[in-house]
Amino acid sequence: MKLALIRRQFSATGGAELYLQRLLQALVQSGHEPHLFAESWEGHLDGVQLHAVPVDGDRAVRPVRFADAVATELAKHSFDVTFSLERTHQQDVYRAGDGVHRVWLERRRHFAPWWRRPFVGFGAFHRNMLQLEARTFDPASTRHIIVNSEMVKREILEHFHFPAGRIHLVRNGIDLARYRRGQRNATRERFGIKPDDTLLLFVGSGWERKGLRFVLRAFHRLKAPRVKLLIVGKGKPPFAVPDGAIFAGPMSDVENAYAAADLLLFLPIYEPASNVVAEALVSDLPVITSSLNGASEIITPRKNGTVIADPRDTEAVVEAIRYWILQRGQAEMPPKEELSLERNVEETLAVLEMAAKEKRR
Repeated sequence: MKLALIRRQFSATGGAELYLQRLLQALVQSGHEPHLFAESWEGHLDGVQLHAVPVDGDRAVRPVRFADAVATELAKHSFDVTFSLERTHQQDVYRAGDGVHRVWLERRRHFAPWWRRPFVGFGAFHRNMLQLEARTFDPASTRHIIVNSEMVKREILEHFHFPAGRIHLVRNGIDLARYRRGQRNATRERFGIKPDDTLLLFVGSGWERKGLRFVLRAFHRLKAPRVKLLIVGKGKPPFAVPDGAIFAGPMSDVENAYAAADLLLFLPIYEPASNVVAEALVSDLPVITSSLNGASEIITPRKNGTVIADPRDTEAVVEAIRYWILQRGQAEMPPKEELSLERNVEETLAVLEMAAKEKRR
């Protein structure tokens, strides 16, 4: 197959980038001809033809201008299938890894202070994104959609007239080898965490969306001196930080943070399907997350985690933390192969091959 893949910015790090990198490698190894259309990229990709799609302008207009520019570039070529990881005007397959922007704005308004709610979603950026999203989720523009959770599938069906039979669930995949080699003592020694301390872990940037404020609130309410909280990710610490909370910043060796921890605490207000849940499970960590995270679907309550209906329910979060402290080392993890990147790539390829076959008819 000759395939066009679309991603605005391609870097060596990031969940979507790692996914796309492995997919491109698999395509090349299988004898396919992948072409990557991107505004910018890092590094060299063997066997992949790179097409620069430069755009200018500020944040409000760049996504639309990129979609316009990609459409112009694609018109110069002929492909068996076009696969986009971005909201664009036309594609055979779209991966809705970012979820539904309309739902994100609704959720953000719901959790914002009353005085901020009228301003959430205000401005040219969100207006343009909503228009682009409506185009992407139009069945005349997109033949098939890949989602990474049932939650996102329900959101698409609720807000757009897209055929359910053309939406395919392909759950995120994790680099199993990386998280198997995490070293428990490396991070504990670095941050002065004692061997018998219980360590809670939060991983993520974009703290409003990821619910760090709810994590800190529950940790403060816990009031357990022998329990510490490690926050890994980019962001400015809040003015008031509970005792025992450690802001580590971004960590290139985040697998060591998972190995050091005893429990992942992640309470987003909207996440299509966060990789951190699968990363924790692969690292043999139980997970406390919110029902507003599509990745909560892979948790079996009381066996390997707890799903909190509302991240603002501090008492429920504290109760769950105490339960898992008592159950330390007793969690029953799902088969790791179900969470592998290889399984993810295989299922994605199946959808792409199906779309290409339909296109040839």
